[in-house]
Amino acid sequence: TAVSSSRFSTTTEPQTFPNRPLNPADSSTSSSSMSFQTSSAAGDILRQERKNPRAEYQGEQARLRLGWSEEAMIAGAKEVGISPSIVGSFPRKEAALVEFFMDDCLQRLIDRIDSGEELQDLIPSQCIYKLVRFRLEMQAPYISKWPQALSIQAHPLNVSTSFKQRAMLVDEIWHAAGDEASDLDWYVKRTVLGGIYSTTEIYMLTDSSPEFRDTWLFLDNRVKDAFDLKKTIQEATYLAEAVGAGMGSSLQGFVG
Repeated sequence: TAVSSSRFSTTTEPQTFPNRPLNPADSSTSSSSMSFQTSSAAGDILRQERKNPRAEYQGEQARLRLGWSEEAMIAGAKEVGISPSIVGSFPRKEAALVEFFMDDCLQRLIDRIDSGEELQDLIPSQCIYKLVRFRLEMQAPYISKWPQALSIQAHPLNVSTSFKQRAMLVDEIWHAAGDEASDLDWYVKRTVLGGIYSTTEIYMLTDSSPEFRDTWLFLDNRVKDAFDLKKTIQEATYLAEAVGAGMGSSLQGFVG
């Protein structure tokens, strides 16, 4: 069963966001139908676990130990009574698992936005801070294995889907903050926010403070700086470079 959302998909079909401006020069990266199918199949295993709290807990512990790997998928299949042989049908095993997780997290973020919970009275900077933090908190249980996930996303065969998923995440957050830009400002804002997200994500990997307290302070400062008009141009340049660093050179220090 595919991840259901009226607003996003990793299929090759172009997506339309209801009542929202499109990228002025939209050329969204396509991903193969096989990629979507394998992500969906990997998702079936995880959704089956959620029907049984004990299976969900045990499955989560197995994934934490095994990381984003074929072994983790086999363990998950066994936990929910699915033949492990199904994993062999996934040509992009680890990537399918990571991509499903990213899609699932995006759907949860969309649900949070649509609920209007704690967002209606916030100014844009507060809204962005809250949503970026909410999204990154989803990765907290897997933080010890997240460098592996970033490495998988950065692989040449997977990077286009990874970029598209992150672009949709950034777009959703900006729309939730009330942005309706459709000109050059569209690119600048998303570059800045993409940089904020990526640098905070990398910072989180080395944060040993209780409940990632230092990470959230780092995020708060980055958001405030981005909304400081005196620093906008400088920050945009720095954060644009950080996007590449988040998926490239900075990652090397964690994966060897």
